[in-house]
Amino acid sequence: MNLRASCDWVGVGRTVLATTCVSLLFPTLDWGNGLTAFPDLFRDFTNAWIFANCIAIPAAMVPWPYLETRAQTGLSRWVLRLGILTALAIAGSAVANGIFLLKGWLSPHRFISAYLTRLPVAILLTLLIGIALIVYESMQGQLQKTALELRTNELERERAMKLVTEARLSSLESRIHPHFLFNTLNSISSLIPEDPGRAEKLVEQMAALLRFSLDSTRQGLVPLERELKIVNAYLEIEKTRLGDRLRYEVICPSDVNAVAVPPLSIQTLVENTIKHVIAPSRTGGWLEVSVARSNGTVNLAVRDSGPGFDIQNTPAGHGLDNLRGRMNALYGAAASIDATRDGETASVRVSIPVSNS
Repeated sequence: MNLRASCDWVGVGRTVLATTCVSLLFPTLDWGNGLTAFPDLFRDFTNAWIFANCIAIPAAMVPWPYLETRAQTGLSRWVLRLGILTALAIAGSAVANGIFLLKGWLSPHRFISAYLTRLPVAILLTLLIGIALIVYESMQGQLQKTALELRTNELERERAMKLVTEARLSSLESRIHPHFLFNTLNSISSLIPEDPGRAEKLVEQMAALLRFSLDSTRQGLVPLERELKIVNAYLEIEKTRLGDRLRYEVICPSDVNAVAVPPLSIQTLVENTIKHVIAPSRTGGWLEVSVARSNGTVNLAVRDSGPGFDIQNTPAGHGLDNLRGRMNALYGAAASIDATRDGETASVRVSIPVSNS
């Protein structure tokens, strides 16, 4: 742990130098009769000040973080810290006694005895103060780390909420887009005289799709069964509009119905396929939605008859880019989204972690 405080070291150095110089002058002043106690008081203060600075200033210059990176365990770090503090106390005491010798406060023949007498006290105080600073900065560092993690988690949560809201708005925008609404209403209108039951069902699917777009994303995750229900509703609406040009299949084992997935995840992939592959083609095309679970992950895949694309070049704000951002916010590196091309089949696959329970 770095024992140096975060402060202006130039200012601290000037203050230490000025105070030390002033304190060194006090014992040489003539305080007059009746004030004999004050020279001893200031001499003791000066002695303590010199001792403290001879140990503390070198301690502040030690590259603690670099040295501690050389230690592999907590025990070895403590051995290194205590060893350095003890060495600083030994060397600092020698320097301080040398200053006393130069000032004439200590006779040469008493240098060794005075040094050995003061050394245990210097080592004890250095270790006590050093350990206290280490513990204090360790707790302060842990507090800062915890505060940073909390801020990071809060930012990630806010980012996830923002992305979910953007997904909801994007989905809602596509639902209320004039072309989509007009085409759906025209389909409903044409079905009323021929097949009223199907027209009524189409209205219900349209309402369910709009309601899901508005409400479900507030939950963060939704059951896969509910997501697939909306996907089927969307496909039925588009099937009414595109007719035989749209061919699709949904494959999902029943044991994954309760798996929690990001809302509008599969629907985003399906909508992308219809918008860019099937609807623009005169002959239409096909798509297949499949869900598979293995090794702690669930794979959501949409295969189609399109030419495929490079998902890394997805423009910002695109539905797939938004989905990738939401997955990153929810799962981090544990989730992935990729696009592949195999012969005449293109596919986009989303992999997210799930519980094995």
